[in-house]
Amino acid sequence: MAEHEESSGGVPPLDEEAAWAAIVAGYGQEPPDPPGARPFRPIENLMLPEEDVQPEPPAAAPTTPTALGSSVVFAPGVGLGPRDHSPAEPKDEDLAGEAADEGHFVPPEPPELPPADTTAKFAWLAVVGGPVLLLLAVLLQWDMTWWLTTLGIGGFLGGFATLVARMSGDTDDNDDDPGRGAVV
Repeated sequence: MAEHEESSGGVPPLDEEAAWAAIVAGYGQEPPDPPGARPFRPIENLMLPEEDVQPEPPAAAPTTPTALGSSVVFAPGVGLGPRDHSPAEPKDEDLAGEAADEGHFVPPEPPELPPADTTAKFAWLAVVGGPVLLLLAVLLQWDMTWWLTTLGIGGFLGGFATLVARMSGDTDDNDDDPGRGAVV
């Protein structure tokens, strides 16, 4: 630590040891409330009138800011919020009969997926298997030979190209003149 010297300006330096001793001595104690502060009131008592509150003068405007620690006064009737809401209990006639099912949408069963052909299965195997093979080679610290790299990268690119090329051939629409907008 630096020696205690007088700083420029004639102000004696702060005694750090005394400051730390004061901080340690006051540890765990709550600081006193500022002057004019009122104690905290629980939310159940906020709607009750305050005994120690005096009415403000009608023309006088406050010139000092509100003291720290003062309690907040809410408007009367402000005590219930959205979290205090509870739904009404359902009646027996609301729950009984087929009338309760009326108006509810039940989606139809989706159609079965078409069976995948062998070419699509191998294309997906190459798209997924190529990167998995390369990742496995890195994790297991295999030597990256030319055939391992070609199989991983080439499998991915070949499978992806196969899937993209097969997508355009699945349209059964009869497009006489595409690109001219809606037909009325």
